Amino acid sequence: MESKRSQSFLVYTLLFIAIIAMVYMSVRQDAISNEPLSISEVAQDVQAQKVNRILVEKDDKIVVIYGAGDDAIERISHKEPSSTLVEQLINLGVSSEALSSGKVKVEARPPSAWSGFLASALYILPVLFMAGILWFIFRQAQGSNNQAMSFGKSRARMFTGENPTITFEDVAGVDEAKEELSEIVEFLQEPEKFIQLGARIPKGVLLVGAPGTGKTLMAKAVSGEAGVPFFSISGSEFVEMFVGVGASRVRDLFEQAKRHAPCIIFVDEIDAVGRQRGAGLGGSHDEREQTLNQMLVEMDGFDTDTNVIMVAATNRPDILDPALLRPGRFDRRVMLDRPDMVGREAILKVHAKGKPLDPKVDLGSLARGTPGFVGADLENLINEGALLAARRNKKSIGQEDLEEAIERVVMGPERKSRLISDEEKRIIAYHEAGHAVVGNAIAEADPVQKVTIVGRGQAGGITWFRPDEDRMLQSRKKLMATLAYALGGRVAEEEIFDDITSGASSDLEQVTTMARMMVTRLGMSEELGLMTYGKKEELIFLGREISEQRDYSDAVAEKIDAEVRKLVDQAYKKAKSILKKYRKELNAVADELIEKESINRKEFEAIFPPPFEKKSGTPQIA
Repeated sequence: MESKRSQSFLVYTLLFIAIIAMVYMSVRQDAISNEPLSISEVAQDVQAQKVNRILVEKDDKIVVIYGAGDDAIERISHKEPSSTLVEQLINLGVSSEALSSGKVKVEARPPSAWSGFLASALYILPVLFMAGILWFIFRQAQGSNNQAMSFGKSRARMFTGENPTITFEDVAGVDEAKEELSEIVEFLQEPEKFIQLGARIPKGVLLVGAPGTGKTLMAKAVSGEAGVPFFSISGSEFVEMFVGVGASRVRDLFEQAKRHAPCIIFVDEIDAVGRQRGAGLGGSHDEREQTLNQMLVEMDGFDTDTNVIMVAATNRPDILDPALLRPGRFDRRVMLDRPDMVGREAILKVHAKGKPLDPKVDLGSLARGTPGFVGADLENLINEGALLAARRNKKSIGQEDLEEAIERVVMGPERKSRLISDEEKRIIAYHEAGHAVVGNAIAEADPVQKVTIVGRGQAGGITWFRPDEDRMLQSRKKLMATLAYALGGRVAEEEIFDDITSGASSDLEQVTTMARMMVTRLGMSEELGLMTYGKKEELIFLGREISEQRDYSDAVAEKIDAEVRKLVDQAYKKAKSILKKYRKELNAVADELIEKESINRKEFEAIFPPPFEKKSGTPQIA
């Protein structure tokens, strides 16, 4: 450290001296006029007695000095080297009296070593100055770890396994994945146990799951459990604008890993570099494909006797190159699915550690109310609840804070500052009451959890339907119930105000999409039968759906439109019949919303008890 400081001090000192010398030389040059005098002009000034001294420095160079002291001005001139200066002045008409009067002194000044050094420095110092700047930039680039001159070096970050910060205890809700990966941990800890039986441990493990399901966390937990070095890098860090850099970084990464074997290499978002070859816009020889080729060789090339396990994560396994997924490279594919209710409760307990929760907090109730949430959503839920509690100057996190945090995570914060007229408030209240009453009157619909006319996000009001348990399958009756209560808001507007508004735009979009899916994808149309219609096409390079190809005739298209309209009409008629039957309850719910703005499940069911026992299903928001 001290040597680096000494070097930096020396560099700064030399640069300072160089700048001072260059400034001095420029000032010195400014003091001497850039335009030299002719020998005739010197003769005229000597004759006119304007010259104080003349210094002859070389055979042909002279310095003419006008004035004395601080007012002295120096001018440069040149004489003929074949004769003396006095002879030339006399030949140009200068009288001998002017030269011998003593007013003009002609002296010979031999060049000093210092003047020669300064003359040389005038040319050398700028070169040294630029060289110093370039050297300084080069050292700074290396010192700041920018690797400006080392493009081919791997940028993977290595974590030692001596003091693990994350283990399997910190990962919840993915018990099957932990069981699969525990075998990898056992091999890294006791490789002889498998080698004696002639078993080959998987070369690579591909973690697949939706965003936020804990793929990166699981890879860190494997490293922490095994207690081995862990190299972490993102797929996008391999590829640069320079050709060959990605492949060089792959080679360097595996060389480092082999030196620290046994170890784990973790590549996050491997689809950035592992997309199927031949699908890029740059042809079959672009930089990304060269990087992938090198990765394929390193994973299963000639040198295979190394205890290096590669773990990769992606949420798009369908676009990866088949050669990357074959046995011998990524032998295993571990799915990290969205957690069920038990898994969500376990994840909430993990994230609630160390936080002051109120003793009345029921994490099981929160788990039931968050179907479809992944680990990242649940962590954000706990954090939002803590922020709300802090904003309210509370010492602990309460159930109401976490319940409101669910709504903030899904729909965004409340917009209480928005001003609406009494008429619009009444329309929104009946609209949301229509959703709630229709849903509560259908056995297959989910229970109403909350109804509010306080806007969140783009919605003017929200009716929250929340199931009591998870379900993977949706029946036709359940989907028809969803269509019905989604149209309940529009039907309520027609029944009460004899008019309609634009407030049902998102409801109509949801209804149309769901009805078309029932007809074209789920085979729930009696007219069109058990067939699917239309093929979704994707460009692998883009990695997303861009179009839907029609594989049916125009006559079938007309039938699809007719069936979609038929389902929507059935749902509309059902919603209308329910609201006519329960008109009194509709008015009561709307009046309660106008007065309180928000009512929960208990308050709602006190006004309109369910006419039968509700059956749980998947969550919906209307």
